[in-house]
Amino acid sequence: MDNATVVVSGTKIAEEIGTSRSEVWRLVQQLRALGVDVVGHPATGYRLRAVPDLLLPEMLARSLRGTIFGQQAGKLIHHYYKTGSTNTDAMLAAADGAPEGSVFLAEEQLAGRGRSAHVWHSARSSGIYCSVILRPEMPPSDALVFSLAAGLAVSSAVMEIAPLLTVDLKWPNDLLLDGKKFCGILTEMNAEATRVRYLVVGIGINVNQTKFPSELRESATSLRVATGAEWSRIELCAALLKSLDREYRSLIEAAGSRAAILRRFEASSSMVRRQKIRVEDDEKFTGISEGLDERGFLRVKTSAGMQTVISGTVRVVGKL
Repeated sequence: MDNATVVVSGTKIAEEIGTSRSEVWRLVQQLRALGVDVVGHPATGYRLRAVPDLLLPEMLARSLRGTIFGQQAGKLIHHYYKTGSTNTDAMLAAADGAPEGSVFLAEEQLAGRGRSAHVWHSARSSGIYCSVILRPEMPPSDALVFSLAAGLAVSSAVMEIAPLLTVDLKWPNDLLLDGKKFCGILTEMNAEATRVRYLVVGIGINVNQTKFPSELRESATSLRVATGAEWSRIELCAALLKSLDREYRSLIEAAGSRAAILRRFEASSSMVRRQKIRVEDDEKFTGISEGLDERGFLRVKTSAGMQTVISGTVRVVGKL
């Protein structure tokens, strides 16, 4: 990247990194497989045709200066070409004492996770698969607010790049475009009875995917499908982490911020007020959504009275 416009011979590269020309050729093929646009061949030399859209710490650190995620000159940003799950990586690191603000990014997940043991499809170098470690001083009962704030952060980041998009927030942790899911959020924590030890907020965004597994084709979309344009994952990831930093700082520092997050979430969600919904949990029921309570849980008016949804799958089944 420091010499992106220069054609460099395979022999020169081999000398620089202390290997053979055939090994250079093999490494170049690996880079191409990861989506890096390298042109040339061993006889003429190689050069980068474009800056690679890989979520590398070096690419993100400058944009994140002044945020909780930009500490230590980007050394808290961990990047994997392939991993099982960024949330699993982050939870293990947090248990070992990794600092608040640590970021875990992957080009591909082999075992990406959603809520309720669902699998998150993680196409290679097409989406953003990101988990962050936070250590807020608050009781575990407040953890749901972090998921709602993360949803607002994703929405703000997307609309910063494409202001005309209409992003709909589905309680508690999905984001939709035209009724189809393009983002999911998974918040996990380790806590004592009265305080959170650490939170891991995992965010998966379908960015440049154009194809989905058959079981997801009717319910999933991506930013590229919705807009018809290819997105810079680096630009979106930087916007996401900066937006998440703003939401987090406000939540832990500003008086009244939690109530403000709940109001903003309600205003950005078509499902939390006056929608006919079906709740599928241990007990299944249908009712009319009546907003969020003071903790962020969904209130539903049923024939048996008002009920509070703590967890479970919630589906809109009709409009009033």
